[in-house]
Amino acid sequence: MGAPFLFKLRRRITLKNRIKGIFLIFITTLSLFILAGCGNNQAGTTVKVGITGSNDPALQKVAQIVKKEGINIKVVEFSDYSQPNTALAQGEIDMNDFQTYTFQSDWNKKHKTDIVTLGQTVVAPMSLFSKKITNLNQLKKGDKIAIPNDVTNEGRALQLLESAGLIKLDDSKIPSLRDIKENKIGLKISSLDAGQTAKSLDDVTAACVNSGVASDAKLDPKNAVYREKITAKSKPYVNILSANAKDKNNKTFKKIVKAYHTKEVAEVVRKEFHGYEMPAWEYKILQ
Repeated sequence: MGAPFLFKLRRRITLKNRIKGIFLIFITTLSLFILAGCGNNQAGTTVKVGITGSNDPALQKVAQIVKKEGINIKVVEFSDYSQPNTALAQGEIDMNDFQTYTFQSDWNKKHKTDIVTLGQTVVAPMSLFSKKITNLNQLKKGDKIAIPNDVTNEGRALQLLESAGLIKLDDSKIPSLRDIKENKIGLKISSLDAGQTAKSLDDVTAACVNSGVASDAKLDPKNAVYREKITAKSKPYVNILSANAKDKNNKTFKKIVKAYHTKEVAEVVRKEFHGYEMPAWEYKILQ
């Protein structure tokens, strides 16, 4: 075996090793690029959603669904109804999931905000609860009734009392205490923060309590003295997902609404809320 042959052989081996090296560098770089891409997808887009109360199993289910699409829902909890819209308007959160059509409309008028509806979530009948009576016939003159003090829920509570046959109201889109034209029993109706209605049950005969507040207070809807009935007139009180007007057509937010309107979430609503709330998008009368 001559020297020229050995020289050529060494040259071929060196060239082959160089090609292998370049190929390995290429593969390594490509792998890192792919991993970086996957990392970005995993990080995804974070959407801050404001709620009132401390638990929203339906929204948690929605979060699981959209997680697969790279959307991370971060739930931001607020203690009362005055905070989520303020936080939304100021850009502290991206969406909120706590209010009704009527509440949102009233809020926009009063605070000059431009908050819009993205989609329906649940319909949550308001109930009259009591620790002192078990039916309406037991109410007597001078009994104290507590109702929420924000415009929307105060009006809703008064309509609840009217449908129960306890009072009569003047014709008004959103009634207030001033619109009571008949109170035959002589009930003493007073308003306080919606979040305090359940806590007031030790001090009053009965209270009109929103479903979320009732749920947090562990009040059983089956034990309510009286409950709202779901009809076409219930639409103003359907709960909604809301965002600022500039985000009305946000594709990510639309995916969240679509995820909400699924059978999986409807099942969670029926199972976890124990009758406090029902999936509004399944009721044709509410569309």
